[in-house]
Amino acid sequence: MDYRGRSIGAVSEIQEVLAAISELAARDEPMALATIVATRGSTYRRAGARYLVPASGEPIGNLSGGCLEGDVARIGREVMASGEPRLLTFDMTAEGDEIWGYGLGCNGAIDVFVEPGAMAVATAAAFREAVDANQPAALLTVVESASPAAPLGARLLLEPDGSVSGGISASLDPAARAAARDALADGRSQVVTLGSEARAFVEVARPPLRVVVCGAGHDAIPLARQASAMGWRVVVADVRRKLLNHQRFPEAHAFIDAAPGEVAEAIGPDERTAVVLMSHNYLRDGEYLRSIAHAGMARLAYLGLLGPRERSARLLRELEEGGVTLTDGDHERLHAPAGLDLGAEEPEEVAAALVAEILAVERGHSGRPLRDTTGPIHGDER
Repeated sequence: MDYRGRSIGAVSEIQEVLAAISELAARDEPMALATIVATRGSTYRRAGARYLVPASGEPIGNLSGGCLEGDVARIGREVMASGEPRLLTFDMTAEGDEIWGYGLGCNGAIDVFVEPGAMAVATAAAFREAVDANQPAALLTVVESASPAAPLGARLLLEPDGSVSGGISASLDPAARAAARDALADGRSQVVTLGSEARAFVEVARPPLRVVVCGAGHDAIPLARQASAMGWRVVVADVRRKLLNHQRFPEAHAFIDAAPGEVAEAIGPDERTAVVLMSHNYLRDGEYLRSIAHAGMARLAYLGLLGPRERSARLLRELEEGGVTLTDGDHERLHAPAGLDLGAEEPEEVAAALVAEILAVERGHSGRPLRDTTGPIHGDER
């Protein structure tokens, strides 16, 4: 096994915001952080989207596609000056043309929590803890309160092992911990009520998805690039050690040169890991598949097998004939052939089809055209 040459690669929007918070804090520069905590109806972004407003320079992030950002930036500067957080509501549900979506073409309402720099640093630290530990965590923040016992911005962080840091108040902490546990269990961020006088935004902070590409051929290069552009951590595995380098895969977070039969042990599969088998070598892909099947496909977020349908079917038949019984959970995780039906032919197009399917599976969506769906694009959020 070889994890040589770790790099950061591309970053997602939230990672860029968190990195900027740390940089501004290190220079002791004022800032305000705006976070969507709830949406109703049709909105451009969903709960958890962030917008960082520095005292000088351009803001980072996006809340609405551009039409609300000016107001949020102005209020962010007011929050910087006062040091007091604020909860804003932008209601775009009116039917009149003059209000329809503030020019966004959306017809919903957005609650935005704006907090000053010191609190923003606390948020960044909490999220970074989850990323560094490669484990999800639930971060609960008081966003509305009529009680001195629950000040705006008070936080509680619940980690998977049950440990808690921070707190709201002696009277509200039990309810806060229960809400954080529920959010961590179902992976859903939402606004919850604490007692009769406070509301809090409880958000599941998840580490970036890890995408393991088994096969370092030419068509793996655009897949690594596009997956990294999503903010995912890309790991490239191949027995051909000479192909595992940052000249070929500049976005790769790590490399693995384990034998195909040992790749699962080298990967350490978990629910935040997606694996794509694309060595284009039939026997090698079969060994990769066998290794992962023995470890348990159901432990993965996604497993994709590239290639024609008959090739995939034959690999699965041989796997079961060799004594490996696939469970319902295994079949649920396995996507063979891998990728959405986009008519992809060129390597860049195939990479787009694979990334789109991984995203849809990770988010629990079908990948079907939005015009064939009903209701809000981002689902039912409170």
